[in-house]
Amino acid sequence: MSIPATVLQRLYTYGSLQNVGAGIQFSLKNRLADAAITGIGAVAVAETAITRDQITLHLDDGSSVPAASVSPETAVPFTVGAVLEVAIEHDALPAGKVALDIEVHTDPFGTLSFSVVDSLSQPHQLVRIPRNRSDDYTDEIVGERRRFVHSYTGVELDHLAQYSFDPHTTKGNIENFIGAAQIPVGLAGPLTVNGEHAKGDFLIPLATTEGTLVASYSRGMKIVSLCGGVTASVVDDRMQRAPVFVFPDARAGREFGRWVQRNIDDIRKVAEATGNHHRLLDIETYLVSKMVYLRFNFSTGDAAGQNTVGKATFAASNWIIDNYPGIDHYFLESNLATDKKASHVNTLRTRGKRVTAEAVIKRDVLREHMRVEPESLALHHGVANIGAMLAGANNNGLHSANGITALFIATGQDVANVAESSAGLLYAELTDAGDLYLSITIPSLIVATHGGGTGLATQSEALSLLGCHGTGSVDKLAEVVASVVLAGELSLAAAISASDWVASHEVHGRNR
Repeated sequence: MSIPATVLQRLYTYGSLQNVGAGIQFSLKNRLADAAITGIGAVAVAETAITRDQITLHLDDGSSVPAASVSPETAVPFTVGAVLEVAIEHDALPAGKVALDIEVHTDPFGTLSFSVVDSLSQPHQLVRIPRNRSDDYTDEIVGERRRFVHSYTGVELDHLAQYSFDPHTTKGNIENFIGAAQIPVGLAGPLTVNGEHAKGDFLIPLATTEGTLVASYSRGMKIVSLCGGVTASVVDDRMQRAPVFVFPDARAGREFGRWVQRNIDDIRKVAEATGNHHRLLDIETYLVSKMVYLRFNFSTGDAAGQNTVGKATFAASNWIIDNYPGIDHYFLESNLATDKKASHVNTLRTRGKRVTAEAVIKRDVLREHMRVEPESLALHHGVANIGAMLAGANNNGLHSANGITALFIATGQDVANVAESSAGLLYAELTDAGDLYLSITIPSLIVATHGGGTGLATQSEALSLLGCHGTGSVDKLAEVVASVVLAGELSLAAAISASDWVASHEVHGRNR
């Protein structure tokens, strides 16, 4: 397997070279794919050859292995993300730049040889947060970290220390665990949803510290439910990772883009082999100068899928590098997926779930319960469209991020995904009967009912309250979220038109 030197050099962790004890040490990190080290080949420090007897490998689990004992029969596991500390018996190095030549025998990559130049890292007296390498989630180590906080800051963590779950359940969700933030959760609804997956009346848990939010959403839910409920539809589903490949010139990049499309079936096999729940839908190709941006589009089942598609695209990119000559540089993410950022490309092309919620709000219901006419809301929608255009906003509605964020926190979603999920396209019109048709399309709603934070104690309870916990229910959750957003849009728009907005905050939002 031929891997470009620029990719191989990323195995080395720059800044890790240091004098330690009776020698020197540096770090290698597997940034390629799961592998095993079957031997250590030629190693040189500042052009001085090092024998295998001088080298010891310190593994992630705290164990150490002499390099001379490593062979295909006694291979050392080297999974993606694993860090290998390479300790060498050597005289202390002076400060400055040092050339290192490294050769490692692996399965399945074969022999990896590369050279780097690093600057010697000087030891620092750092304050370190207490950790336990063998089990960092025991009550003892968690308590030790809280005592460390008290000694370092003088603050007692009385409330953060109160929680009802085993800290071990947070492994994979958080590091250096010290406690739990208690965010108030309010109940809104019931909300009638007429979806393809979400059908019936739902009580909605909203986690927030903003007064009036739950009351406002609950008011909107009452109105749409009195009018027959919200019709919600998931119309598209895709998650992206967007690597970039750099070539000597634009013509070489053009040929590469054509080659990718001709070989998409082989690329798909490699990408889908990394798991059981994702499928590669297609690959978009964008050429700029001598750079080729590939936007891999996957379906990811009940998981939000960013990590899943990252792993799949990583494997596919390595296959591409192995099978296509002439690539100068490669980066797994080019920013074209716009992870955790709002973007126009995701509004057009979808990221996560593309879902539309719509309802017809009866004139009499609006007048009786909101004290506004449909004409006022339709006019306000038109005026607000211009305001959103002037602002360059990613949403022509009023506050979809409010309901989405509160639901995300309650149900264990990755809250940073609100950056994308808050994009919205609101539409309103008067019907022939004089009622108000209102809809919102959320083009990049990223939600999950499996994996991530959805399995944590309080979060899984909130999902269960919605009937959305576990596999097979992610589209149901997407329809519920969009329906909640539509109810919130209606409520705030009516409050603004009826001049109730400030008064409502004064009544429900004052805690001063």
